[in-house]
Formats: sequence, C-alpha cells, structure tokens
Amino acid sequence: MQTLTERDYKKILICLTLYITSLFAANTLGIKLMPFLFETNLSVAVFSFPIVFIMTDVIGEVYGKKMAKNFVLAGIISIALFLLYSLISAVLPWAEKSLWAKEGYEQVFGLSARFSIASLVAFVIAEYQDVISFFFFKKRIGEKKFWLRSNLSNIWSQFLDTVIFMSIAFVGVYSIPTIISIIIPWWLFKVAMGFAYTPLSYLGIYLLKGKGNASR
Repeated sequence: MQTLTERDYKKILICLTLYITSLFAANTLGIKLMPFLFETNLSVAVFSFPIVFIMTDVIGEVYGKKMAKNFVLAGIISIALFLLYSLISAVLPWAEKSLWAKEGYEQVFGLSARFSIASLVAFVIAEYQDVISFFFFKKRIGEKKFWLRSNLSNIWSQFLDTVIFMSIAFVGVYSIPTIISIIIPWWLFKVAMGFAYTPLSYLGIYLLKGKGNASR
C-alpha cells in the first residue's frame, strides 16, 4: 500500500480543488450555448468538463484506482449537496426587497438544479466507467502510453456522459433536433479537448509523481 506524505496530501487537495471547481463550472455555466460548425451548438462547459475526466486519470495514474474512485465519490457528494441546497433555496420565501431578482434567480438556479440532477446521474455512470476503462486499458497496454490509455477511456465515458446529461437536462428546454445538434459536437469537442489537454495531464503527472516516474 502506498504511503502518502504531507506533500502528497497537499498535492491531492489541490487536484481535488481543480476537479470540483471544473465540475461545478460545467454544471452552472453549461446552459450557455455558442454557435459551432455547420449550424450546430456547443455548450461553454466543453472547456471545463474535460478537466474532470482527465483529473481522475492523472490521480489514478499516480495514486491508484482507489484514490481515483475517491475523487468520483467526492464529486457525487458535492453535486448531491448542491442539489439539496438548491431545493431548500427554492422553497424558502422571498423577502420583498429581493423580489426584483426572483424571475432571473428561479430561471437560472432552477435550471442549475435540473443540471445537477442530470449531472449526478451522468456523472455516476460515466465517471466510474472512465476509471474502470482507464485501468482496463492500463492492464492491457501496460504502464506506458498514458496519453493513449487516458484518451481511449475518455472517448466512451464522454459519450455516455454527454448523452445521459443532455437527455435529462435539456428535454423540454430545447427541441429534440437542437439537443441532438448539441450532443454530437459537444461529445466530439470534449474528446478533442481531452487530446488537447493531454500535455497538461503529463504536466500533472510530472508535478505529482516526478519526471523520472511519469508514463511515456
């Protein structure tokens, strides 16, 4: 069993902070769509959400499968807690002086609560699938070629996450053709961003584990 030093705990805490922050950025900011190629739409969450999957791969690479699963568990608890807070906030009465913000607040955070439900379901399935897939490929491919193992696991897990999340979050908000037009480019773009962020993964491994132990 790997013995963790105080320095390791500090590094893990920083990684967990990046992980949770990226997760909540995707959940709260993701309702905004931007135009993309061929009249499709793309959520702004594509810039933050790939970090979530990459971080579990990096942590799993350095500290093992159990630690990666602990990160996923922390994400699940965080989303569930945010959902609880959202529900409590929604049922509490409004003071007269704050009614000016009521419509916008309920529209934005009402969708954020729905995003949290969608994210929770998709997150549980896709993130655990990502961890399982990553270590499956590690067993088959070996210790080297982290970039290949990470991106292979992300392709399937990102697809699962995108389809499940979009189906729960946007049905009734956008039309089915619009949702489909979001799913495909969002999945492909998240996969592309995963490849683009691969150098950051190696930097993370270097900082966590040291240059001499980083996978090639």
